[in-house]
Amino acid sequence: MKAPASAPAPGPAEEVQEPQEPQEPRRLTDEEQRVWRSFMEGVTLLDDHLDRQLQRDAGMPHVYYGLLVKLAEAPRRRLRMTELAMPAKITRSRLSHAVARLEKNGWVRREDCPDDKRGQFAVLTNEGDEVLRQTAPGHVEAVRQAVFDRLSREGQKSLGDIMRIIAEGLEPTEAGADLPWLR
Repeated sequence: MKAPASAPAPGPAEEVQEPQEPQEPRRLTDEEQRVWRSFMEGVTLLDDHLDRQLQRDAGMPHVYYGLLVKLAEAPRRRLRMTELAMPAKITRSRLSHAVARLEKNGWVRREDCPDDKRGQFAVLTNEGDEVLRQTAPGHVEAVRQAVFDRLSREGQKSLGDIMRIIAEGLEPTEAGADLPWLR
């Protein structure tokens, strides 16, 4: 019986790699945990506060209001559906459902895209523009009371800077990025 060949000893340029122990997951420090929980509580309560205000004043959730605002700001009050999903940070499916509800209310209509048979535009109607005009003052006041009246100018700037850093880190630009409006 032939003896098994042994592996050659590593040469001078080769390193012997020791098996590595699996690393423990990084845990949040107590302070990081406090910041994280405060952030999540604040975001959840703010979203609920704004949703309740808009449901009460206009019968729509906050995300629908944001869609109407984006359309109002767009040239000719119209955007391709994907262009509308991007700033809303929502999936195509959620956008399609939201636009269907806005259409049912008469606030938005869809138009086929002439140069792309599968593409559609969402267009803000005059009725939608009027709802937005009537709803905006109460919404701005709710945002002001919930956020800006509670922060100093420095706090407002810090919040804006921090949220921009987080958003940019979660919105990669490379091809194939898994972003809501691409799903």
